[in-house]
Amino acid sequence: MCMEMIRLEHVTKSFGGHKALDDVSIAVEEGEFLTVIGRSGCGKTTMLRMINGLQKPDSGKVYAAGEDVGEADLIRLRRKIGYVIQNKGLFPHMTVEKNITYVPMISGKKDKKQNRKLAEELIRLVGLKESMLDRYPEELSGGQQQRVGIARALASQPKLLLMDEPFGALDEITKRAMQNELLALQKKLGMTVVFITHDIREAMKLGDRVLVMEEGKIVQCDTPEQVKEHPADEFVKELIG
Repeated sequence: MCMEMIRLEHVTKSFGGHKALDDVSIAVEEGEFLTVIGRSGCGKTTMLRMINGLQKPDSGKVYAAGEDVGEADLIRLRRKIGYVIQNKGLFPHMTVEKNITYVPMISGKKDKKQNRKLAEELIRLVGLKESMLDRYPEELSGGQQQRVGIARALASQPKLLLMDEPFGALDEITKRAMQNELLALQKKLGMTVVFITHDIREAMKLGDRVLVMEEGKIVQCDTPEQVKEHPADEFVKELIG
């Protein structure tokens, strides 16, 4: 039986008078790839930030990696969670190696040889050459930086990978290559992935299920086939166009 990796129960969150999330409930199983799509401001990123404990719900409960996020030791919990954002998040003053091994380092793993070995394994895993470990982020292309961001997110061997439009700034060819690599990686490592995108083709290609959000609510959550063949409403129909 599959374990649930994420569960949101009747989660509501407002900023000022704006309801970012409006009574959202969803469960994501271990090893599942969930893509999340909707207009800007529909609550996608707020939901992701809650799973990572970066924001608290006004009401409702959030569980991640078997823990109640509201009650958990967040530093410890975040070691089980990889977080990748669009094109950012690398430390410019650190080499690629130091960027990748940052989380293990601050968690107390100071052995230089072991960290180098880990960085070498991860850089190969995301399809880059080991020689890049001694470079700085500014010396890499956008696609290479994004790969390093994924390698860094994998350094703590997370059970759960949260990705907020990670390929949004990439050109179409690089984007497709990264999508294929990510799918292969997810299968190989058996990770649970929640992946936010603005691109319906990307959502349909990557997701075991596609979650469509509108104005803080879940409009539909289903397999790509079901979303395509049985859109829940006009908004979903328009989206898949």
